[in-house]
Order: sequence, then C-alpha cells, then structure tokens
Amino acid sequence: MATVRLVEYEDASPEAREVYDDIMARKNIDWVPNIWKAMGSHPALLKDVWFSLQETMKPGRLDPLMKEMIAIAVSVTNGCEYCIHSHTAAARKLGLDDEMLGEVMAVTGAFNRTNALANGYHVEVDPPILEAALGKPKVEDAAD
Repeated sequence: MATVRLVEYEDASPEAREVYDDIMARKNIDWVPNIWKAMGSHPALLKDVWFSLQETMKPGRLDPLMKEMIAIAVSVTNGCEYCIHSHTAAARKLGLDDEMLGEVMAVTGAFNRTNALANGYHVEVDPPILEAALGKPKVEDAAD
C-alpha cells in the first residue's frame, strides 16, 4: 500500500495533469501508472522526475533495450518490486525474452555478490585497473 494518496487524473492539479498527459501520450496508454500518481501531490517533483527520465532513457550510445536492462538490474538490486515489473514490461516490448532476462538476473546476482565481498573486505583498487578505468594509456601505448 502506498504511503501517500495516489492522485487520480481527475483530482490532479493542472500542473500534474500536464505531466500525466505527457506520460500517457509518450507511453501510448490511457491511464496513469501508480508511480506517477504517487508524485501527483507534488507536481514539481513529478515534472522533474518524468522529464529527467525522458532525457536519460532516450536513445544514445546505449539503445533503449540496454537501458531498460540496466534499469531492471538496478531495480533488482534496490528491491523495488514496482520498478522490476515496470522495466521488465518495457524491456519485453523492446524484445527482451526469458533467456535475456535470465542473463540480466545472473549478472545482477553475480555482481551484487562480488560487490558486497569487495566492500566487506575493503579491497583497494589495483593501480592497473584504476588506470584502465580512468582511460589512462599505458606508458608503452603512449605516442612518442
């Protein structure tokens, strides 16, 4: 059960309705998802989160399916049941199948485990790994 009153379309302020309309138009649906109704009593937050997500999820170097798979992994890690279902549904519309979802879950589980171990052991990052992660070329790779 939500911790706030879900603001239905007919009860929403004009500012919230404007965002609700955009949500329904972009998603090609005739209803407002509960996550957005939960933010309906705070139109500034609703607008900020919705339009920020539109910018983040638009196609770029990562395609929309990859972004949804990342969203699934983050949602699993955070234990957000609503988000897991929402992003899985969106990813399925983009071509995610059961085998791909299984791989997403396997990668998520594997790295949640190893991340917890690395954090628990307070493992320092190896200098060559840190340099590679920062994009620093090796001395032998540097131009003369």
